[in-house]
Amino acid sequence: MKTLILFQNKTIPVYVTESNNKKAVDKLSVVLNRKLETGKNALRNCIKSLISVEITGSEATLHSYHEKDTLTISLY
Repeated sequence: MKTLILFQNKTIPVYVTESNNKKAVDKLSVVLNRKLETGKNALRNCIKSLISVEITGSEATLHSYHEKDTLTISLY
């Protein structure tokens, strides 16, 4: 299932593997904002160049412009 979120004035597609995982999508923007403020440099760079997110269970894979910057974070 594909949904869109607005994060830092950008529309970002979020792909969810489980159709009833609305709670994870809601938690995603909270976690991204927190990680942008308190995360390490590699994580902040990935979030700043974010192009899409894939949620599987309780983990979110962040895809950025540069493939080497792709990271997976826990949502819970």
